[in-house]
Amino acid sequence: MAMVEIRDVRKWYEGGFEALKGVTLDIEEGEILALLGPNGAGKTTLISAICGITRPSAGEIRVGGHDVVSDYRRARALVGLVPQEINLEPFTKVADSVRFSRGLFGKPHDPAAIERILRKLSLWDKRDSKTMELSGGMKRRVLIAKALAHDPRVLFLDEPTAGVDVELRRDMWRIVEELKADGVTIILTTHYIEEAEAIADRVGVINKGEILLVEEKAGLMARMGQKELRIDLVTPVETLPEALAAHELELERDGRVLVYRYETGSGRSGIGRLMGEIAAAGLQVSDVHTAQDSLEDIFVNLVAGQDHSDMEGRAA
Repeated sequence: MAMVEIRDVRKWYEGGFEALKGVTLDIEEGEILALLGPNGAGKTTLISAICGITRPSAGEIRVGGHDVVSDYRRARALVGLVPQEINLEPFTKVADSVRFSRGLFGKPHDPAAIERILRKLSLWDKRDSKTMELSGGMKRRVLIAKALAHDPRVLFLDEPTAGVDVELRRDMWRIVEELKADGVTIILTTHYIEEAEAIADRVGVINKGEILLVEEKAGLMARMGQKELRIDLVTPVETLPEALAAHELELERDGRVLVYRYETGSGRSGIGRLMGEIAAAGLQVSDVHTAQDSLEDIFVNLVAGQDHSDMEGRAA
């Protein structure tokens, strides 16, 4: 059984705006799912529905087998949420803030548990500091500590590294990996594509309230990514020889570079035949190197494809 089960979930508001349009998704125990989407795609609405902050207009959501509407308390007890906004009581000490969050879920007083969480997040030496005295990055760590205070089995991170520097972002990735090792299921929304590329097991793309794709990261990049072969020429050319027209090559850098793109999952790249035909055409090659589409390229293409389809639908 999946840890989080989402079935045909819809959310609409007065006036007719539909933020979620029939979302169906299973999230497995102990996995890291990165949910990508542009602003207004429905990421935060979906998380809010799972966490019980907003009620779905239709559909069903279960966490650990508990319905988030009819069995709200048990479902919510399994969930930790780190919101986008930093909203902490400024005069409260770090340890007291985390202790209070634990108490909200009816958990017994446990100093050892609080110490363990604070040490994991490099906050132990700040335990007696007021939150107003912390840097932005440290405040984000406090938010995570509060979300973990009641030992949840599912952790939602809504843009957790927004506004933090690269070094701290990578430190946060390490923390997420450690939580996964403890068996925690993690759902991450992010604008930083490299974040998903670095730590996610699966990637989901949401746009305009619809899930466009959910797939294992490696498989997605292999299936949808393109490779680019760049061939440096000894002598530049003004135009491509007619014999090479079938390969749909592009000329760059004033005719000094030939660019050849091919699908990574196509089985046959055609590179061998291409190189032979380049030599037969009298072109001398000085260097060859390849690059592969990033997850960001795939994401942009998916969203752009949906936008183009929507425009065609409206035009029809």
